[in-house]
Amino acid sequence: MPLLRHLLALVALLAITIEPAMAQSVLRDAETEALLDDLAAPLVEAAGLEPGNVDIVLINDPSINAFVAGGQIVYIHSGLIDAADNADEVQGVIAHELGHITGGHIIRYGEGFSKSANISILSLILAVGAAVAGAPDAAAGVLAAGQQAAVGKFLAFTRVQESSADAAGAEYLSKAGISGRGSLAFFKKLQNREFRYGYSQDDEATFGRTHPLSGDRIATLRESYIVDPAWEKPVDPELQRRFLRVKGKLAGFLSRPSDTLQVYNESMTGVPARYARAYAHHKDARVDLALNEVDTLLAGAPKDPYFLELKGQVLLESGRPQEALESLRLATELSGSNSLIAGMFGHALIATEDPVHFEEAEDVLKSAVSRDRQNPFAWFQLGQIYAAQGDMPRARLASAEQQIMRRQYAEAMMSAGFAEAGLPTGSPDWLRAQDIGLQARSELERDKKRR
Repeated sequence: MPLLRHLLALVALLAITIEPAMAQSVLRDAETEALLDDLAAPLVEAAGLEPGNVDIVLINDPSINAFVAGGQIVYIHSGLIDAADNADEVQGVIAHELGHITGGHIIRYGEGFSKSANISILSLILAVGAAVAGAPDAAAGVLAAGQQAAVGKFLAFTRVQESSADAAGAEYLSKAGISGRGSLAFFKKLQNREFRYGYSQDDEATFGRTHPLSGDRIATLRESYIVDPAWEKPVDPELQRRFLRVKGKLAGFLSRPSDTLQVYNESMTGVPARYARAYAHHKDARVDLALNEVDTLLAGAPKDPYFLELKGQVLLESGRPQEALESLRLATELSGSNSLIAGMFGHALIATEDPVHFEEAEDVLKSAVSRDRQNPFAWFQLGQIYAAQGDMPRARLASAEQQIMRRQYAEAMMSAGFAEAGLPTGSPDWLRAQDIGLQARSELERDKKRR
């Protein structure tokens, strides 16, 4: 019977585990990561979490969103940074997401799904019974009602989680001495977007939403915020200065040059505008204009590692690696050998194609990956150095490191196998090759089971 087969297919569909979509690309930038870490630090402490265990990761996505997806990682979309006007607004979002972490909401997500699935499965069993009894219309009605009840149950569960995270976020802002004005301002932005897209604000519309109505959230949170001692506290001026720099930088890096130059026009002479225009001109291959903006920035702050990094990047990516070395070497030193900046410096040393620089490149890149193993670009560059030296086992190990990070499990397993075969048995590199091979094999088997 077609209907019976359809119903049984739906039963099978309900057994599939829902996993968060992680297809977006991660944006890595030393200055942005330092800012996000400093924005989060007082909130992480207020939440009672260990600072070293919480990561704030920037996702290249223009939508206004943030989320957690297991572990203690807060993912923030680039569109959220663009939409925010000040540092407090971003801190309000981080506080909310930390509320999801401390509430164990991702772990309990399965609990909410399980309860709704029970309703669906029951309705499917009843529908199958009706279909077998020769009443296909009744079966369809039972199924539709059951599915609606299941969806409603699950959405109600997520709304409770969101309200809980709102309350926890307000508590963490208060403990950290940060005003809730930024949080409310950001919720206002979300509400305005709902108005713009025609989302109903009626109570009846709540049934079909994963989040409570923004108006209700604003009203509830305002009651907590206005009595808090930090309510009148202004935005931290240093954090705000850094936030506006990063906002301009990301706009220049991510937006079309024409859009950037329209928003940050030539009449604007502040640091964020020059930062944005430098990236826009660089993307347009207008090297002289990009360097003019960067040199103006450096004239006011000659030891700013991020301005030096940008100058080196413009020169390197314009085919002038030798000229980039001075800026990138100084940027690496001034940043305390930040892994991302050091990775670019190592790349510039290799790009000169002068063997005299290769030993320094190896030292720089080894230091970079020891500080931050989640840096596939630095691993790639280090692999090039090993290959140039004829050390193919370590070159293949470096390839395996970057491949496992990029979820290229078959390639990682093969590279790790070649590396293990050529490395001294029992050495740290040999053990690491074994670990990567085992991890890649495990992931491949897991993928096979999912199919």
